[in-house]
Amino acid sequence: MRYYIIAGEASGDLHGSNLITALLHLDSTANIRCWGGDKMQAAGATLVKHYRDLAFMGFIEVVKNLRTILRNISFCKKDIAAFKPDAVILIDYPGFNLRIAEWAKAQGLKVIYYISPQVWAWKENRVKGIKANVDKMLVILPFEKPFYEKWNYEVEYVGHPLVEVIDRFIATGQPLQLDHPTTQIIALLPGSRKQEILKKLPIMLEVAKHFPAYQFVVAKAPGLEESFYTDLLAPYSNVAAVVNQTYALLATAKAALVTSGTATLETALFAVPEVICYKGSNISYQIARRLIKIKYIGLVNLIMDKLVVKELIQNDLTTENLVAELHLLLNDPDKQRQLAADYAALKNLLSQGGHASANAARSIHHFLQSAQ
Repeated sequence: MRYYIIAGEASGDLHGSNLITALLHLDSTANIRCWGGDKMQAAGATLVKHYRDLAFMGFIEVVKNLRTILRNISFCKKDIAAFKPDAVILIDYPGFNLRIAEWAKAQGLKVIYYISPQVWAWKENRVKGIKANVDKMLVILPFEKPFYEKWNYEVEYVGHPLVEVIDRFIATGQPLQLDHPTTQIIALLPGSRKQEILKKLPIMLEVAKHFPAYQFVVAKAPGLEESFYTDLLAPYSNVAAVVNQTYALLATAKAALVTSGTATLETALFAVPEVICYKGSNISYQIARRLIKIKYIGLVNLIMDKLVVKELIQNDLTTENLVAELHLLLNDPDKQRQLAADYAALKNLLSQGGHASANAARSIHHFLQSAQ
């Protein structure tokens, strides 16, 4: 089989690499060409273009780089046509991949999507294009299956790929590298962009003053300069920071204060009690409230369809509220027991009959064999 796989971000590179490994396990002679990163290349694919050349975030940056983006799309189409794959496999990255899906379908190619765009949160009208252009959709969140069913579109739930990634990390037992090691650690995961960090991290840091027996450790964004954090962290004697050690930090932490996003799910899969923190500009928040149609902002709560972990959003994100909630997480046995049970149920739900990448590879392989 010949596969052409497209991922446009670091997370897609990670999950794409595990999918490639699983595909090659089923078919050692598979020929795989990809857009992605170092991990997909190391797994055995021929790398055409690195995701570093594709990452344009935000409306203004996209407009400024529109010519480059259009050139990339044109080049991708030509490269696919020359390769003549049995299937084009798309991993998230909807702005680019949905355009490729429409073109590939028109060329008579089989189009498979692994890790659905978050159309359930916003831009729901994209489902029409997905139905028209994607032959098989493999979803990683259990609620995505009934979401697509209401659009009369059958998809397959394969489990969440983060389960195997985190299980593998825990099995390695990699220790957290700190200048002054301690077992009494609270993790602070404030995000990766300067604007969001400046909104939330100062509030998180103030919590450290109320828990002097604990070492608070900030997971720094690897793309930001060291000096950005210096003044923020300087006033706090019990605050340290690490970079490129987020999983080692979560493996050690007693609790965590986490911004919304994938990090909230990663924290839960490490079984770390957490508080979800979100605060943006008032205008952005008001716009988001009107555009985004979801009950919760945390993936843990969305998947479980109930409030498993506390969400402190916008004006509710205060030091006082964080202190109160963190005190409960560290000291209330009933809350700890309930959270542990919910986390176990979450992991079971996301482990859907094994690991996601193996499930996805088997499904793709069977689909293509049946189509021949």
